[in-house]
Amino acid sequence: MKTMKPTQKLIFFFCSMLVVGFICYSSGHLHLWGQKPLYDKQGFLLQLDTKLPLELVYKYGNLSEGVCKPGYAEAKMTSIYPKFMRRVPMFLDRNFKRLAKVGNYFPPFGFKTQEKIIDSILTYTKNYGLGEELDSLSCKRCIIVGNGGILFNKSLGSRIDDYDVVVRLNEAPVSGYGKDVGTKTTLRITYPEGAIQKPENYEKDSLFVFSAFKPLDFKWLRQMVFKEKLRGTEGFWKSVAHSVPRDPTEMRILNPYFIQEAAFQFIGLPFNNGLMGKGNIPTLGTVAITMALHNCDEVAVAGFGYDMNTPHAPLHYYETVKMSTIKESWTHNISKEKEFLRKLVKANVITDLTNGI
Repeated sequence: MKTMKPTQKLIFFFCSMLVVGFICYSSGHLHLWGQKPLYDKQGFLLQLDTKLPLELVYKYGNLSEGVCKPGYAEAKMTSIYPKFMRRVPMFLDRNFKRLAKVGNYFPPFGFKTQEKIIDSILTYTKNYGLGEELDSLSCKRCIIVGNGGILFNKSLGSRIDDYDVVVRLNEAPVSGYGKDVGTKTTLRITYPEGAIQKPENYEKDSLFVFSAFKPLDFKWLRQMVFKEKLRGTEGFWKSVAHSVPRDPTEMRILNPYFIQEAAFQFIGLPFNNGLMGKGNIPTLGTVAITMALHNCDEVAVAGFGYDMNTPHAPLHYYETVKMSTIKESWTHNISKEKEFLRKLVKANVITDLTNGI
């Protein structure tokens, strides 16, 4: 084996140093050459567009327009957010204690300390799905109907009613507004302070879906389920319903995982040690959209989006309160939430019928 001459050793040494230096320089200065990270800090793809990835073109490209696309929302969501895991149950069932992701968190991000009361409620309600007909569908098209004034005079009622699952929020009325918001309600998601207070205003054929934001909410639900007289209302921030005209079999508990995921994974709100704090609670509308992404094949929304440039526009479709009444909320971060929803619309994960997002 030949030994290297001193001059060869010197050249070899300098060449090695140049290679190492070039690698170090490159890794530290990639941004000078226009290289950017592919994903934002929440884990979403930075470059979003409505085009289908090639593998989805082959899967959905030949389907007729209007035909439900099985797994579409999951496929589109995964293409822009690789960490997305679809199979998360919509409602709590008798096996809810196995849900580790929410078992370690206090309300609203979990059910810690509330296991006993939830167990008693679920034993009584007995049903944990959407119902036999909807649960058996091989492809579900869902729409979340927000309460925004943007719905007014849009005549979207018949389009909304065409969806398999129509989700409404809190006390937003249907009667008298059918032309714009439809007449069908599959489920209405609410919490004690947002629930309809007049029994006659409840639709006859919808599920009452409860979303808890504090431990006291579960006590209220138990009284509603067991038809007990309402007691202990001091902890609510406004008046609450004294009864819910629903059979226990028509009542459900929304999986708190959707509040947790919307807040910390999707929007990036302050974690605050997993406790409710300033600006870290997602709105119920975004929670409902998160739920739909996990449980529906196609997802649409209507009545979403606050336009602060139109202060005299109606805030809600059913009342005269103006947009200017909105002030920065202690619990919500509207601007960060809008940023998240715009990602979904821009990538065509969800369809916005009123173009408010």
